[in-house]
Amino acid sequence: MKTNKLLIFVSFILVLTLSSFIASDLQTAKNKFVVVLDAGHGGKDPGNLGNGYKEKDIALKTVLAVGKELEKHPDIKVVYTRKTDVFIDLFVRGKIANKEKADLFVSIHCDSHTSQAYGAGTFVLGTHRNKTNFEVAKKENSVIFMEDDYEKNYAGFDPNSPESVMSILLSQEEYLDQSIQLASLIQKKFTSQLNRKDRKVKQAGFIVLHQTVMPSVLVELGFLTNKIEGAYLNSSKGQTQMANAIKEAILQYKESLETNVSHYQIGENNVSITPSNASNLVFKVQIAASSKALETKPYNFKGLSNISRVKVGGLYKYFYGNTSNYENIRVLEREAKSNGYKSSFIVAFKDGKKIALSEALKSLPK
Repeated sequence: MKTNKLLIFVSFILVLTLSSFIASDLQTAKNKFVVVLDAGHGGKDPGNLGNGYKEKDIALKTVLAVGKELEKHPDIKVVYTRKTDVFIDLFVRGKIANKEKADLFVSIHCDSHTSQAYGAGTFVLGTHRNKTNFEVAKKENSVIFMEDDYEKNYAGFDPNSPESVMSILLSQEEYLDQSIQLASLIQKKFTSQLNRKDRKVKQAGFIVLHQTVMPSVLVELGFLTNKIEGAYLNSSKGQTQMANAIKEAILQYKESLETNVSHYQIGENNVSITPSNASNLVFKVQIAASSKALETKPYNFKGLSNISRVKVGGLYKYFYGNTSNYENIRVLEREAKSNGYKSSFIVAFKDGKKIALSEALKSLPK
């Protein structure tokens, strides 16, 4: 009898211990910075085949190399849209990132051209500034024709139509500044560390970026159709070097978010501030995000007052200003940027819930 009681007691302790470990692991996972890495193409879609190289293979090997390095950081969670040679629909890639509530989405590809063009470029979602940008996006978007039910999944989107591409751009508007910041860091690493020809940060209508609701970039590592660059990107050395540059840019981006706020800690008795005027449409300027809960005092935010804080998952997001007037919030955004918050951007709340900026603007009186 005593033995049975002892066994029951030991079992009870083991269950409690295991439960605490699981809870701790779940909490740790929530607090991690989530990066979704997307290797372009795959399976029945080889991508471009410049000089006999396969874009899908080079993209995958580079993505896995980036992920391997990022996974060495315990505060980062890496998610892959594919880790093998399989075909993944473009809209599914975005769904993976959205389900994970990712902090970043990075899609990796290789370019091609009829000439011996070369160099690395990074794209964010936006209007086509020239015909070349449209052609790059059209090439990457054409993969939807390989997907089942593409007309249903993309609501009649036509990658060959500039007008159709223009219609998808507003969804990423509120993340554009951050996307450009990450893209610029990637380009700087490519050019300063690896001496790659700089094809700049550009905007184009990539479907895979449109599907995501977080800062997102698409990297064109270089041109497989260029004999020298194609051989470099197909080599283990080239893939490792490009992957390290992307990894370092991601780490620098993450650090910039965290250092946008000072390192003063506050006591546990302070509570998060929820958006006020919950029944109205409210605009704020998001200036920073951090795992640290900071007192919303001017000395913590470069002299700015009227700061609010909201906890989202494992991060605290910090906002400057609170107004229902869009023109006023644009003034505050410029002020935040001039005070050093270069990556700040406008967000909207309605009935206490965050909504897309494009949706908020539609509801404003004409």
